[in-house]
Amino acid sequence: GSVPAAIATLLVLNHLGEKSSDTGHAITAVLGVTLILSAVATFFRGKIVAWLTPRIGTVGGERQAMLTILLGAVLGVLVSLTSVGAGALGMTALLILYPTLPINRLVGSDIAHAVPLTLLGGIGHWILGSVDVDLLVSLLIGSIPGIIVGSLIATRVSDRVLVPVLATVLALVGVKLIL
Repeated sequence: GSVPAAIATLLVLNHLGEKSSDTGHAITAVLGVTLILSAVATFFRGKIVAWLTPRIGTVGGERQAMLTILLGAVLGVLVSLTSVGAGALGMTALLILYPTLPINRLVGSDIAHAVPLTLLGGIGHWILGSVDVDLLVSLLIGSIPGIIVGSLIATRVSDRVLVPVLATVLALVGVKLIL
């Protein structure tokens, strides 16, 4: 579901005029809401999964496949519009849909899905002309040391500290975008 939804979203952006102020305001609002939802999913993931899993029950077969395709479609739209969503929201939904699958398989599948989806969104925005090349180069140059520093911090700081800090930053940025 994510690839067709991403392509459809990019086509809609192209039709609406991706650079128009109305489209920009809509994307900003969706980004703000998505960041807030990501913050909630990051901070309360365990509680969300524990509360929803018994209510949904064991999802299997066609129902599980359809819900996974629907999840992919939602993530395709969100990632194409905002570049956010595949991580915290996707993982939380996967934990609910696949509670018996080992976590390493869920994480691996989530990352393997997010990378090509994000690449597709990036290529689509490049074609639409909405990529600032100087900004892109700066981000790419900064990302390598950022990944190294982030990895070192993540292995040395407790999740009890890291998760609330990350969730708070996501929520604050999301609220700022909406207001």
